[in-house]
Amino acid sequence: MFVLDNVPLQAYSTMKLGGVAAHMVEISNRFEAQRAVQWAQSKNLPFIVVGKGSNIIWKDEGYPGLVIVNNIKNFETYEEDSENVYVSIGAGEIWDDVVERTVNAGLSGIEALSLIPGTAGATPVQNVGAYGTEISDVLTTLEVFDIEQGGLTTLRGSDCDFGYRTSRFKTTDKDRFIITGITLHLTKTNMQPPFYASLDNYLKTHNITDYSPKNIRDAVIAIRTSKLPDPSEHPNNGSFFQNPIVPISKLQDILDIDPKIAYWEVDEKTVKLSAASLLESAGFKDFHDDQTGMSTWIGQPLVLVNEHAHSTQDLIDFKSKIVNAIKERFNVELVQEPELLPNTND
Repeated sequence: MFVLDNVPLQAYSTMKLGGVAAHMVEISNRFEAQRAVQWAQSKNLPFIVVGKGSNIIWKDEGYPGLVIVNNIKNFETYEEDSENVYVSIGAGEIWDDVVERTVNAGLSGIEALSLIPGTAGATPVQNVGAYGTEISDVLTTLEVFDIEQGGLTTLRGSDCDFGYRTSRFKTTDKDRFIITGITLHLTKTNMQPPFYASLDNYLKTHNITDYSPKNIRDAVIAIRTSKLPDPSEHPNNGSFFQNPIVPISKLQDILDIDPKIAYWEVDEKTVKLSAASLLESAGFKDFHDDQTGMSTWIGQPLVLVNEHAHSTQDLIDFKSKIVNAIKERFNVELVQEPELLPNTND
């Protein structure tokens, strides 16, 4: 391993903001993950593991310890039978490259997760999902380094406490594990309807009745590119806010303010509101803020774009404007998806 000092962090967040890391190291296998942790512990330094930074924002003060960049590569397949295939993937693999490879192999299970930025190892952390598919649907095992126990081990996907955009890696066991690899269960059978509404509409509009992995991937890419900006051209973290879940008893009050607010029933007691429709209702569609240099994307107001922000504080101020406006208009609290680092536990 080669440890670098005083590394600017803007290149390690797709929002392109943040200060400087005191130390940084890139790891390419699970044993280097263990050695990197031991190096930081020997110097009594905090440490954190990142991938491509698609879901993190660095504070202006930077990071005082060791940033471990996960670049572990691997892609292996095992055919259980004529229909079922297991794919083992290094945590540092670019996620969309993984999806493309599985689709090209005729495998189904993650084609709806096409074009999601980040690395494979990051997908279980917030249970990445899109168009009716979540990584928890296909994840069988994870290879991890257990910092608490000081050793490498394997976890079952069923033991990860997955929920909507969450897992044990964000809650009860936050910062305990370094994910070094994941294994997915994919199939050689096509997806079948019913499909997520926007995907279903695209397929019908384009008269697509062959639901092959490639056709579904192509459809998802077309939908996403029509709505979402390329982070390499327009710095952003994707959807910045979660869709809020509120008691069903509160729904009518919200619809009385704006009957166009979209929502989905979660269970008999709660509904999930479309955060995008809340922002649009509050005037934040294609909103450009000269004071902070931030904006919302024209095709999707949930995407906050760094147009010419000078600091992470600019982003925080812009986020606060939106959160406060939604709270005042609908009495709904928005929760951001990207993690602001370092947090108080680091």
